[in-house]
Amino acid sequence: MTVPVPGRRSSTFTRLLRHGFTDLAAAERLLETPELAPVRSDSVLLDALGATADPDLALIGLVRIVEAQDDDERRALLDTLVTAKPLRDRLLGVLGASEALGDHLARHPHDWHALVTYEAADLHPGVAEFERGLAEATDPVALRVAYRRCLLAIAARDVCGTTDVAQAAAELADLATATLRAALAIASTAAPADADQCRLAVIAMGKCGGHELNYVSDVDVIFVAEAVDGFDEGKAMQAAGRLAAHLMRICSETTVEGVIWPVDANLRPEGRNGPLVRTLSSHLAYYQRWAKTWEFQALLKARPVAGDVELGQDYVEAVAPLVWQAAERDNFVADVQKMRRRVVDNIPAAQVERELKLGPGGLRDVEFAVQLLQLVHGRSDATLHSGTTLDALAALAAGGYVGRADAAQLDEAYRFLRAMEHRIQLHRLRRTHLVPEDEADLRRLGRSLGLRTEPVASLHKEWKRHASVVRRLHEKLFYRPLLDAVAQLAPGEIRLSPRAAAHRLEALGYADPAAALRHLEALSSGVSRKAAIQRTLLPVLLGWFADSADPDAGLLGFRKVSDALGKTPWYLRLLRDEGAAAENLARVLSAGRLAPDLLLRAPEAVAILGDPDGLAPRGRDHLEQEIMAAVGRAETAEGAVASVRGVRRRELFRTTAGDLIGSYGTEDSPAEEDPGALVDRVGGAVTDLNAATIAGALRAAVRAEWGDTLPTRFTVIGMGRFGGHELSYGSDADVLFVHEPREGVDEQDAARAANRIVSEMRRLLQLPAADPPLMIDADLRPEGKSGPMVRTLKSYEAYYRRWSLVWESQALLRAEVMAGDAELGARFIELIDPLRYPVDGLSDDAVREIRRLKARMESERMPRGADPTLHAKLGRGGLSDVEWTVQLLQMRHGWELPGLRTTRTREALAAAHAAGLIDTESASILDEAWVLATRVRNGVMLVRGRAGDTFPSDGRELAAVGRYLGYEPGHVGDMLEDYRRLTRRARGVVEERFYGAHV
Repeated sequence: MTVPVPGRRSSTFTRLLRHGFTDLAAAERLLETPELAPVRSDSVLLDALGATADPDLALIGLVRIVEAQDDDERRALLDTLVTAKPLRDRLLGVLGASEALGDHLARHPHDWHALVTYEAADLHPGVAEFERGLAEATDPVALRVAYRRCLLAIAARDVCGTTDVAQAAAELADLATATLRAALAIASTAAPADADQCRLAVIAMGKCGGHELNYVSDVDVIFVAEAVDGFDEGKAMQAAGRLAAHLMRICSETTVEGVIWPVDANLRPEGRNGPLVRTLSSHLAYYQRWAKTWEFQALLKARPVAGDVELGQDYVEAVAPLVWQAAERDNFVADVQKMRRRVVDNIPAAQVERELKLGPGGLRDVEFAVQLLQLVHGRSDATLHSGTTLDALAALAAGGYVGRADAAQLDEAYRFLRAMEHRIQLHRLRRTHLVPEDEADLRRLGRSLGLRTEPVASLHKEWKRHASVVRRLHEKLFYRPLLDAVAQLAPGEIRLSPRAAAHRLEALGYADPAAALRHLEALSSGVSRKAAIQRTLLPVLLGWFADSADPDAGLLGFRKVSDALGKTPWYLRLLRDEGAAAENLARVLSAGRLAPDLLLRAPEAVAILGDPDGLAPRGRDHLEQEIMAAVGRAETAEGAVASVRGVRRRELFRTTAGDLIGSYGTEDSPAEEDPGALVDRVGGAVTDLNAATIAGALRAAVRAEWGDTLPTRFTVIGMGRFGGHELSYGSDADVLFVHEPREGVDEQDAARAANRIVSEMRRLLQLPAADPPLMIDADLRPEGKSGPMVRTLKSYEAYYRRWSLVWESQALLRAEVMAGDAELGARFIELIDPLRYPVDGLSDDAVREIRRLKARMESERMPRGADPTLHAKLGRGGLSDVEWTVQLLQMRHGWELPGLRTTRTREALAAAHAAGLIDTESASILDEAWVLATRVRNGVMLVRGRAGDTFPSDGRELAAVGRYLGYEPGHVGDMLEDYRRLTRRARGVVEERFYGAHV
C-alpha cells in the first residue's frame, strides 16, 4: 500500500484509502487522466468505485475504456456513468471483479451498451434473448465477440446482486445453449451437404445440462444422430461426425478474442475411445449392456439443447428409465464408493486444502450426495427427477428424504461455495477451482462476496464454516433420515417412510433392510439420553458399515455390543467423544466374524479401541507377568486357566482389531503400506500370546499337584510356525516336551510327573468354553504319534544320534524355547544345532531326500478338489514352497553363516540374500508370495471365524477377504488374478532354487 505524504496529497490519499484503494499513488494518477476531467470531481464516481470488489482494478479498466472511445461516445458514456446508477454499478462492478472483461471492453469499447440492455431488475434473459444477441455472428471470431458481450451482461447482473448465484448459473447455461445452436448453425452453413444428410442432436451434460454452469467450464455434451430418409446411415453418421467436430472446434479454439469454452464429449459411450456420434439405438444398446454406474449418474443431467429437438427429446426419454433403475444394479454401492474415493485421491496433495470443487467439504460433495439420493429414491418418486442440484435438494427436503434444516444449511453452503467459484473464475475467465493464495486476490474475492470488514479473514472464516457443513453432508443427507424413519419423532415432523428407508438401506448394500430397520429402531427409539446419543452416532456408523463387505453384520454386531454395554456409563461416551473409537469399532464389527465374536464374549474390550496405544500388541514379558499373577490368585487350576484364557481372548481381540484397522485404515489413519510389517506383527503377537498362555497353564498344572516345585525340570519347545513366531490366528501350537529329573528323583517317577503335567496342561487348555481353543500338537516329536509324549534330554540325544531322519532335522530348524525351564531349553537347543545346521552342509543324498519328501507332500497332502493355484499353504508358490526353499538354504549354509540360524522364514530369506545365496529379484518374489499367502490365511480366519487355507467360495466372504488384502469393492477378480500371478512367479523361483541344480 502506498504511504500518504503530507499536504494536499495526504488529504487525497485519505479519501482514496477510505474508498478501498490500495495503490494510492497510481489511483491519484489515473484520476488525473484528461479524459476523466468531466467526472473527476464527482463524489458519486468515487463512491461507486469504492463499492467494487477491487477499486484499483475498476479505475484502471474505466480509464482504458474511456480512452478507447471517440469524443461523442466518450461524452455519452461519462454522462450515463454519472446520471444512471444501474449502468454505473454494473460497469464498475464488472471492471472491479473481472480483469478479462475489462480487456474485452478495451478491445470493443462500444460493448458497454450491453449493460443497458436489461435495465429491469426482474427481467432474466433466457435462451431466446441470448440467441438474438448472437444472431449476427456468422463466423467463429464474431461468435466469440458476441458471446463475451452477452457474458458481460450476465456478469454485471451477477456482481451487482440483481441475480443470485443460481440464476447466474442458469443464465450461463442458457447462454451456452444459444452458443451451441449458433456454432451448429455456422458448421451447417459451412457444410450444407453434411447438414442435409443427417439429423443431429446435441445433448448437454454436467453443469450445462443441469442449468448450473460456471463462468469458465468445459461444456459436456453427447451427440446423437440419425440418417435423413433416403440417405445411407453410414455416410450420414460420418456427416454428423464432421458437423459435431466442427461445432467443437468453433467453441474450443483459442484466438485473440480468447476461447468460448472447451466442448467435452468424453461422457459419451466408451469415452474418448468411442465414436463421437452414435444413433439412438446404438446409445441404448451400450447403456443396456456395458454402461457403468457413474454413466447413469451423469445422465441425471442430460438435456437436449441444440440441433434436432425431437431427436434430442427422444434420447432423453429413452435413457431416463435406465437412469432410475441404476440403484438396482449389482455393485451399485461399491461403484459409488469407488467414485467418491477416486475424486479425492486424484487431487494433488498440495492443492487439497485449496480445492473448492473436489476437496473435502467442496461442491462435488454436495452434488454427489444429492445425486446419490436421487438415484435411490427417484425410482419411486418422479418429483426428484431434476438435473439441477439446488432444485433436487429442495425436492428431497419436500419429500422428507432430507431434513429441512439440513437442506437449508446445505443450500446456503452450496450457494456460498458456488459464488466463490464464480468470482474466482470471473477475474481472468480461467477454468480453476483453487482458492487463490495471493493476499490481493483474496481481498478482491472477499469484497466481491460482500465481506468488506477484514475481507481476507472473513472470507476464510465463512469458507471454512460452510465447508464444515458440507464435510458432514454424507451422514446428514444419506443416513440421518434413516433414523427419522424409525425413531419416535415430534408430531408433524417429516421423515422417511419405512419403504423409503428400506430403499436407502438396500442401496447402501444391506442385504436385509428389514432387519437393519429393526436394529435401528431398537437402538435409537425413545427419548432417553442413550437413544439420543445413539441417534448422533448411528449416521456415521452406518456410513462406515456400508463401506465394508458386510454392512448387515456390522450393524448387528453394534446392536449386540450396545445391548451388552448400553447401561455402562463410559461406553456411549467413549464412542461419542473419541472419534477413533467409533470408527475403529465400526471397522472391526463389519470386517468378519472372528473379531466381533471375541468382542462379544468380552464387550468391555471395546475400551481398547479408544486408546491411542490400545491396538499395539503387548510383549511376552508383560503378558506373562499378568498371566502368572492371575494364576497365583486363582484357587483352582481350572479357575486359573479360565483367567488365562480370558487374557488370551482380550489380547487376541487387540491383535485382530489392530490387524484389521492397520489393513483397512481409517479416515484419519490410512492403511499401512507394508503388508510384511502387518504379518510380522500378527505372527509375533499371536506367538507371544500363545507362549504366555502355555506358560500360565504349565504353572497352574504344577501348582495344583506339586505346589511350586515339579519333581523334574520341564520345558516346552515351540516348533513349526509357533517356534518361527509366524502363527496365524487359526494355527495350532506345535511343541516338543522335554524334561530332566531333578537330583535324587527316580527317573520313572520323574517321567510319570512329566506325563501328568502334559496331560493336565492339554486338559485345562481344552476345557469347554466360549473362548477360541488353543490346541497343542506334539506330533513332531521323535517317532511321531507312536512315540512317548515327553522325553528326557538324554533320550532326545540318543534318538537324534541313532535314528533321526532328514525331515526331523529340517523340522528342528524352527525349534525355540517357549515356556518352562529356560536353562534346560537352552541345552536342548545346543543339542539340536549340529543336526539342523550340519557342518559342511547337507550331503547330496540328504538334498535328494528333502526334494523327494517335498514332491510326495505336494501329491499326497493337497485336499481333494482344492485348486492348487489358490491353496495358500500347499499350493503352487504358497507357504510350503517358500519355506522349504529357505530351509534348504539354512541346512546347507547355516553352519557357516550365523545370519541363517533363525527360526523366522523372512529373516532367514533376508540373510540368504545378504550372503549372496539368492538374487534380489528371487528373494523379493519369495518374500512377497509368503507374506501374501500368510495374509490370505489370516484374512480367511478373520472373515469366517475358522481357519482355512483357500479363498472362501461365498461372494460376500470373498469380498471381505479382498478388503482385508487392500482391494476395493468389485475387484475380487483382480485379487485372485494377482495371487495366481505372484505365486506362479514364486513357483518358478522354487523350481530353480529348490528342485534345480542352482541351490
